[in-house]
Amino acid sequence: MATVAESKALRRLFSPRHIAVFGGASAQEVVRQCKALGFGGQIWPVHPTRQEMEGLPCFASVDALPEAPDASFVAVPRHATVNIVRQLAARGSGGAICYASGFAEVGGDGVALQAELVQAAGTMALIGPNCYGMLNYLDGVALWPDQHGGQRQGQGVALITQSGNIGLNLTMQTRGLPLAYLITVGNKAGNSMESLVESLLSDPRVSVIGMHIEGLDDVAAFSRVALKALRQGVPLVALKAGSSALGAQTAMSHTSSLAGPDALYDTLFARYGIARVRDPAGLIETCKFLHVHGTLAGKRIISASCSGGEASLVADLAHPRGLEMPAIPPAADARLRAVLGDKVNVANPLDYHTYIWGDLAAQTECFSGLMDCGFDATLLVLDYPRLDRCSADSWSTTVDAFAAAARNGGRGATVVASLPEDLPEAYASALMAQGIAPMHGIPDCLDAIAHAARIGAARARSSELHPLSDLVPLVWQTSNTQVDAAGAQAAPNHAESGQSSHTLDEAAGKQALAAFGLPVPRGMVVSAAQAIGVADSLGYPVVVKAVSAQLAHKTEVGGVQLNVQNAEGVRAAVARMAALSDRFLVEQMATQVVAEIIVGVQRDAQFGFSLTLGAGGVLVELLQDVQTLLFPVARADVQSALQALKAWPLLAGFRGKAAGDVEALVDAVLAIASYAQANAHRLLELDVNPVLVMPEGQGVLAVDALIRLAGEVHG
Repeated sequence: MATVAESKALRRLFSPRHIAVFGGASAQEVVRQCKALGFGGQIWPVHPTRQEMEGLPCFASVDALPEAPDASFVAVPRHATVNIVRQLAARGSGGAICYASGFAEVGGDGVALQAELVQAAGTMALIGPNCYGMLNYLDGVALWPDQHGGQRQGQGVALITQSGNIGLNLTMQTRGLPLAYLITVGNKAGNSMESLVESLLSDPRVSVIGMHIEGLDDVAAFSRVALKALRQGVPLVALKAGSSALGAQTAMSHTSSLAGPDALYDTLFARYGIARVRDPAGLIETCKFLHVHGTLAGKRIISASCSGGEASLVADLAHPRGLEMPAIPPAADARLRAVLGDKVNVANPLDYHTYIWGDLAAQTECFSGLMDCGFDATLLVLDYPRLDRCSADSWSTTVDAFAAAARNGGRGATVVASLPEDLPEAYASALMAQGIAPMHGIPDCLDAIAHAARIGAARARSSELHPLSDLVPLVWQTSNTQVDAAGAQAAPNHAESGQSSHTLDEAAGKQALAAFGLPVPRGMVVSAAQAIGVADSLGYPVVVKAVSAQLAHKTEVGGVQLNVQNAEGVRAAVARMAALSDRFLVEQMATQVVAEIIVGVQRDAQFGFSLTLGAGGVLVELLQDVQTLLFPVARADVQSALQALKAWPLLAGFRGKAAGDVEALVDAVLAIASYAQANAHRLLELDVNPVLVMPEGQGVLAVDALIRLAGEVHG
């Protein structure tokens, strides 16, 4: 979390008493925009040669200013920017927005210059460089060198974007979204995304915080602020762009192919109830719905329209979004039948026809019947006619009736136009003033409702959530032996960020995990000559495997023989595998298997460890049935992830078959997570595939394991 000094500096920058502007045309535009937006404080232009700017006297330097400015907009060349920021920091200024480009985004000497800029700022708030600026529509602050589309508001949605042009575009929306702040961050050299979010959380006038994110620098720190927002009841909405490569690992495990960087962002957002949207329109619509209605307690909706086509469209689009459209309760059903008559089929979604169109009393009674259902959101599908050619008078009657019904206790009242252009801004603003969400486009509207329900569910369990674990740096140690503590081979592997790694063979990996409580089969690593004797002592059937740290995936190269029934089978198996290794793992074979599950841990440069659960075995990549968790991993998280798998019915008991030992499986997953945490300084990735799940009460067995660790092994 931000320090008191950091929070104070940002508040001074966001809500300043006085503003200093540095530069020529861009600085002059900031003065004009501040005046146009009604900024009530002092504005101090600073220029070494000009006498005035927009009717205001200019000051020659930072030292000539009457006092340290709360906020500064610095629009001078990049080297001069560093000097001015250093002078502002020395005077005790609140913060600065750096407009100039040519810093880290261009590479080369720009990287060093950006580091110099950050050092020059010290404890002063710093946004940018290479950013467009900041708009505070609540207090009339326009540290912004261009026109924009917003206006003063008493409360509203704050938007943070890494793209200045996307930010500018968002101010130009005509969908009725009340903007409280628009902040562009550019290179994010100074204050991070999480520090900006935390500062906005301290402003009670901010209802929702939307973010356009290209990447997060400190995911654990962001998780702490996200959890604070969730518990405080301020929804977060994220438009995450791209799926950048977050490391130079050469992935060997199944897990690494299943849970890429973008999946980790999905997991992060889901864990802390952050709505992930896919485009700017989705960002606007979701923020708008949350601004009006906040989060929802459930996902039950009802829809009304005077068209069967619109009704079926809502039903078709609601289902894949996980929204429920329950049957209308008896009391509400009777009320609707009384007002609509016997020519209308009363159902959810409701096509109420046009028999009562233009009848204010009848429409009010109809919509009140909808509100009587007590569902989480009530939708009225209504497209306005184009106003340059048509009249909207009778449409206004419908809206007045819906508003009257909503005032009498309706929840989640929403008017949605099937085409975004069919809900003009003036009507959208009027609806919002009456507590009705004006939504543009049915798909985006239903997405927003689904997001509101998911955030509501996350908030309900927020007391059980914890922030993510901080990153643990790798220790790239080397060893002088090819044999680990358990006496099994470990071989050099791929380069990793200029360092080397090594992979434990299967036997060593299983022994390491068994020490943390993971059940593994009875077995022994032997030579070819010893294999039959060990198999006889274990009892048939057995499994025979070639043992080598170079065999990451043994099945593909013929390094595994299952269901070996006798000594002759053992002899034949080791003979076939002799070209792969001179060491063999002979294990007792499990029977009565209910399901095969993969459990993997991978390391990411930004997220740290993630744990992936899924349908396992040889078809794991084909099935792609996985759930991903971020550390720390709790028992309830594992249980929820298992239940979200398509393979869950197998574990629960599919079509009368025995249920799997789910409690033992959860214990096994937590044992693997414990190993990862204990070895966080050296673990790169691991796979346990598969974990065989036996019938309830009979436990689980991890029958294969791959563990890759940082560091070299020398002979």
